[in-house]
Amino acid sequence: MSGDTTDWRELREFKAVDLTQSYVLAWTVESGSLLIDVDLYLCPNHALYEEPRPAEKACYRPAFIDFPHCESATDSATGRQLADSVKMLQAGKIHNLKRTGEGRYEIFGHFGTVSIRAERPMVRLKDI
Repeated sequence: MSGDTTDWRELREFKAVDLTQSYVLAWTVESGSLLIDVDLYLCPNHALYEEPRPAEKACYRPAFIDFPHCESATDSATGRQLADSVKMLQAGKIHNLKRTGEGRYEIFGHFGTVSIRAERPMVRLKDI
């Protein structure tokens, strides 16, 4: 299975959300985990979905995408480990996330490409 590529839509962690409509706000490396602070787009079939207010176009919730036990995370543009360059990564819209092998992930967006070696990601909605 290590040679298989899996699109984020096929990963159970991202059920009922749309990453391509979500936005990265910040990157943090903390206690061995890569935390991606996001405004997460919830689809109508998500358990915590709420009808958007009249001024809103969709249901967004503040959340973290947590890559626990992160062995490495590399900014593909610079080749630097994320712990060294996390402050330089930009915020922006997510274009794609895929699993490229066992414990290997790539996330693409306006911020560039970040390659990650970690356990399966977890989506954690923040309390609002």
